[in-house]
Amino acid sequence: MKRDMTAKEVADELGISLPTVYAYVSRGLLRSEAVGAGTRARRYRREDVERLKQRQEQRHHPERAAESALHFGVPVLESGLTLIADGRLYYRGVDAIELAQNHSIEEVAALLWTGNLHTEINKLNAPVTFPPRCQLMLDQLRDATLFERFQALLPLAALDDPGAYDLRSATVVNTGARILRFLSAIAAGQPIGKTGIADTLQQAWRPDEEQAAALINMALVLCADHELNVSSFTARCVASAGSTPYAVVTAGLAALQGAKHGGSTERVTALLNEIGTPANARIAVINRIKRGEALPGFGHFLYPDGDPRGRLLLDSVTALYPQAEAVQLASAVIEQVMELTGQYANIDFGFVILSRALGLPTDAPLALFALGRTVGWIGHALEQYQVDQLIRPRARYNGVLPST
Repeated sequence: MKRDMTAKEVADELGISLPTVYAYVSRGLLRSEAVGAGTRARRYRREDVERLKQRQEQRHHPERAAESALHFGVPVLESGLTLIADGRLYYRGVDAIELAQNHSIEEVAALLWTGNLHTEINKLNAPVTFPPRCQLMLDQLRDATLFERFQALLPLAALDDPGAYDLRSATVVNTGARILRFLSAIAAGQPIGKTGIADTLQQAWRPDEEQAAALINMALVLCADHELNVSSFTARCVASAGSTPYAVVTAGLAALQGAKHGGSTERVTALLNEIGTPANARIAVINRIKRGEALPGFGHFLYPDGDPRGRLLLDSVTALYPQAEAVQLASAVIEQVMELTGQYANIDFGFVILSRALGLPTDAPLALFALGRTVGWIGHALEQYQVDQLIRPRARYNGVLPST
């Protein structure tokens, strides 16, 4: 499908006249770009046209609005955390790409939780030891993935934190900090001191590679939040019921694990294992296309011009490790996918290449995703607690009607 359209194509698609098309441009409802020098012709963004079609559908069939809103449709909740606009990502109005390059995950947590990058949250630097029952369980989970340890141990930690039932904002911020530090200790595989999260993981995973800390921090910041994705929406639903932040994060983890969400990183790993070497990239991609199989790690509905998060991660890793086998493989795969499908690499692909280039644990991509996104889940919980309203949509029944 073409990304850009002519004015006539727009008019035909929307069932409007050409003057109305130009009026939409002047009102900011449609974006247009010049085709080239020496011509007055202009091209129009397909995503703008699709958005206008949705509005038309909602006006003509308002009963369908809620249904379409649940799948990349119109906004269904208000949030001041994250804006995705014109191919860019912002946390509370600040460019997430700039934040990832210049600020720590702790500062970004402060921004999302309090609205101020420079708010000091003491619990974000507090030492963490494992309660006895958690240590006992951890000893039994040595063969489990990092993510599975998150899921198993977080509910146990909740038993030793009754203060989490206090849902006032200041208390929730501290509870969120404790949760984030606790998960970081699980990822590190040991109790941790006052070291920052990225440094903690670098020292646990790659103590000989100091520059790894900056890349790990970048990854955490880039996935800290992403509007109402399925795990964040799940987290808000749980928070709306008055559940604790531990329950909120536990629910977020359950959604993130899915293959269509954070679990996509494992599918990317499988794809790269299948390809093996740069020389195999073209035939492997062609075979996938022929079989009608997806190319995990490529494309994103919200970023038709490419996921800026994936781009930054890949560029940063390439700059530091240009000769790494993972980087060479990534370059070959990206080139072939772009040539054959026009799709850009997304953040899932970036996470896997980062982990491979640094020699992190094989299950590090999903663990990093979970750690970073925990910041966003706590942010959504804070907003939902303040709204103090249960999220309870209705279902349109399409089953067997009762007999009369």
